[in-house]
Amino acid sequence: MASEKISVDLPKTTSRVFAHTRWDVIPVLCGFLHLAFFLSLFYLFPRTPLWIMVCLGLVYAVSISWNINGIAHNFIHHPYFRSTTLNRLFSLLESLVCCFSQVHYDVVHTRHHKGNSDRKDENGDTVDWLSIYRHGHDDEAENPWTYIFLGFIRDSPKSFGAELAKRGPKEVFWGRVEITSVVGFLILMGIFNWKCVVLFYLPCMYLGQCLSNLNGYYLHYGANPDKPIAWGVSSYAKLYNWTWFYNGYHAEHHFRPNVHWTKMVALHEVIKDAQQREGVRVITPPHALGFLDPTLPPLSGTRAGSAVVGESAPSAA
Repeated sequence: MASEKISVDLPKTTSRVFAHTRWDVIPVLCGFLHLAFFLSLFYLFPRTPLWIMVCLGLVYAVSISWNINGIAHNFIHHPYFRSTTLNRLFSLLESLVCCFSQVHYDVVHTRHHKGNSDRKDENGDTVDWLSIYRHGHDDEAENPWTYIFLGFIRDSPKSFGAELAKRGPKEVFWGRVEITSVVGFLILMGIFNWKCVVLFYLPCMYLGQCLSNLNGYYLHYGANPDKPIAWGVSSYAKLYNWTWFYNGYHAEHHFRPNVHWTKMVALHEVIKDAQQREGVRVITPPHALGFLDPTLPPLSGTRAGSAVVGESAPSAA
């Protein structure tokens, strides 16, 4: 099946601004709204009761995972604008609101698609730096707790830099620009209100990264790293896909990562019979709540990927 030609055309547009479709205005606007919400937290912190700020902080943490897995993720695969300058500026905006360089995110995510959450090789390493097997034992997926809470700490800037250097000096330069901008912005905010940065923003940012790791874990837990069509786990919950820009179609995405987010339903319709034959895992809840799925395979004693859903993946509109 992996060698068969799958025909799902990229969207085309006459827009002079957007590269693929005018529908990309939605994630772009969401990116700006996310930035506005982010800045409003600094304004509200000294003026708002603690319990309200805690609630807003939790919303911001969830919004980081939403942005990483929706807006930023789709932007990596299909930059929204025709203009290179506009794409650079939007990448910078995303770096500020998610608090890490999107150029470096591109490097990490490219490795993710090269390895597709692969198991460890004979040297005990994985191609995919984000693989759920990278820090696991006995050829099993890692415990979700350590994957979720240690993933951000394990990031290796040295490895990112070495991989980025292969793309040439221009990409290295823009990666440094984004990192410097994020650090400079935090310092500037800290000058105005260090308590907001240290006691509020940084903990919320870390929690948001953890929630993104939670989402990422269940995007692949129970998938089959040995079958391209089953590299990911899909969820077809409609509200989830509408708000997270079809991140739920993850088995489809890993099978054909060049398909635009607006075409994921069409791709699913083309390959759903093959998915059923190959046992592609489908869960009912959104991936961030994947631990609630009633068909969740046990971690200990069961190799993730050996337990699959034998039912047909439901179609979505």
